[in-house]
Amino acid sequence: MSTAVLIAARGAEWLAQSPDPKVDACGEPGQQSNVCSWVFDVTNNKAAAEVAEALRRPVGVVGILFGAFLLNLVVRWMIRRFVRHLERESTQATIRKLRKGSGIALLDTTGSQPDVRCAQRSRAIGSVMRGVSSFLIWSFAIFWSLTVLGVNLAPLIAGAGIAGVALGFGAQTMVKDFLAGVFIIIEDQIGVGDIVDLGPATGTVEDVSLRVTRIRDVEGVVWFVPNGEIQRVGNLSQQWSRALLDIDVAYDTDIDAASALIKAVAQDLADDEEWSARILEPPEVWGVERFGPDAISIRLVIKTRPLEQFAVQRELRRRLKDAFDATGIEIPFPQRTVWNRYEGSPPENSATPPDSEESSE
Repeated sequence: MSTAVLIAARGAEWLAQSPDPKVDACGEPGQQSNVCSWVFDVTNNKAAAEVAEALRRPVGVVGILFGAFLLNLVVRWMIRRFVRHLERESTQATIRKLRKGSGIALLDTTGSQPDVRCAQRSRAIGSVMRGVSSFLIWSFAIFWSLTVLGVNLAPLIAGAGIAGVALGFGAQTMVKDFLAGVFIIIEDQIGVGDIVDLGPATGTVEDVSLRVTRIRDVEGVVWFVPNGEIQRVGNLSQQWSRALLDIDVAYDTDIDAASALIKAVAQDLADDEEWSARILEPPEVWGVERFGPDAISIRLVIKTRPLEQFAVQRELRRRLKDAFDATGIEIPFPQRTVWNRYEGSPPENSATPPDSEESSE
């Protein structure tokens, strides 16, 4: 009996000391991966479990990166859809607002100007959203992949934080330009073709990027203004413009007659088939603007399409000059009175007596 017990004890001891194939392939219980354990349970094959364990991490990394790739494609497609919808809504809202304010459409939706502005805003908004989404998706995928590979992320994250702080201090001007450019484009402060006053430079906008705005002044000089340096924006051509003229007449002119003539000339221009498309509302004579040293100024204003105010002003000046000449209204010019005084007798060739006045123009 004792011999049988001894043999059983020896057998149990031998079985306890013999290696478990599953433990040998996948590790101790509690440390076994789900993949290795599942493969061994299904196949009951140590080699298959070891192969599955060896391929678990590379395949997991490939799966994570492939999933990030697909997710990035889907997100970018959704952003493009969203930006196109936003572009259509922005254009329609602008047209409704302008129609409500003036009673007529101020923007020609078949023209190129709204298309250029909306396309530019669409590209900028889409670029920012795609960049941010791609950065977040791939950053998460990379960190997850490193975790699957068994890399300790704590030192890596600490180092990345220090590098980010250093980069932020070194590139803060660029970051400032970038953020300012984002808000300039999203808020539609500036668009291609606008005439703007940015402080250091005034001219026509040729390009607006996320970092710099390029404008060309009237002399043909190209100015590159960093968006972060723009403190104010004066847009002379957004939505609608105004032709404003202060017309000088002599002090002895009948103000009512001159105002009526100015209004008639401006209305004729507005009724002209060649110019009527550029003028949005009937001309208005606001009355006497100021008393100058040589003339009285009468103010005339006309609401025009964007960028058309300068051509309208030039044509009005030409027509007003012809009308004033035809009706005898004087366009004054500076006049001064010069007094000639002599301490003694006047020069022999002078016909002007002493202490007299002589007018010159």
